[in-house]
Amino acid sequence: MPSTDTVFAGSIPELYDRFLGPLLFQPYAAEVAARVSRWKPEHILETASGTGIVTEAVHNAAPSARIVATDLNQAMLDVATRRVKSDRVCFLVADAQHLPFADESFDLVLCQFGVMFFPDKAKANSEARRVLKPGGHYLLVIWDSLDRNPVSLTLADAVAAEFPDDPPRFLERAPFGYADYDRIERDMHAGGFTDISIETVQLSSRVSAEGAARGMCLGSPLTAEIEERGKGAVGRATAAAERALQKFEGQDVPMSAIFATAIK
Repeated sequence: MPSTDTVFAGSIPELYDRFLGPLLFQPYAAEVAARVSRWKPEHILETASGTGIVTEAVHNAAPSARIVATDLNQAMLDVATRRVKSDRVCFLVADAQHLPFADESFDLVLCQFGVMFFPDKAKANSEARRVLKPGGHYLLVIWDSLDRNPVSLTLADAVAAEFPDDPPRFLERAPFGYADYDRIERDMHAGGFTDISIETVQLSSRVSAEGAARGMCLGSPLTAEIEERGKGAVGRATAAAERALQKFEGQDVPMSAIFATAIK
């Protein structure tokens, strides 16, 4: 995976949060929060927490829990700290593959749409297991394949068609490149988990063609890959994506993710 696939810097965090948050992340954050409220954890670790969309939802759903929200990118956490202001939440730069916490520190470790970017997924799973208390939950939310996420597929195809000789492949390579139940389960077993359940969760979100195009082409690591195609490439890609997404304008469009849960 190219190093640019994990870089969320510059203007990307703000645009990511503004446009992709409502489109892609908030619906699943609500589902995560509902599950967390049933488990009633008191000490929660979130990895790859990004701009705090899940953090906020979980904070509201678990009113007595203390949350440590971590991410590799300080710029993402800067947005998160403006979103969530609470003495029950601590934001910290940390690598999910090398967690700076003592053994058996948390009742729950969760990660929404982050594990796909981890170079060593088994190591991240083993670190999650290490810091979990016995009986604690581990929750991973992973994008299903592109063909089960129509908005992202349409956008990916439109951008690829704009550069047919060298199409950007970030979406299928990174966020949508880990949609394999067997692989997910193998990596969780490699991390030491045995009590594992995996399911597909289908939700929907209301689409703004302009917002989706700007969010993905200007507010994600796809931006850097498009920029490599030359001057004006980002503008071309964004316009092409918006045209292609017009067919979804104002509609509630389905999307699909995989929820992998383990108990220590």
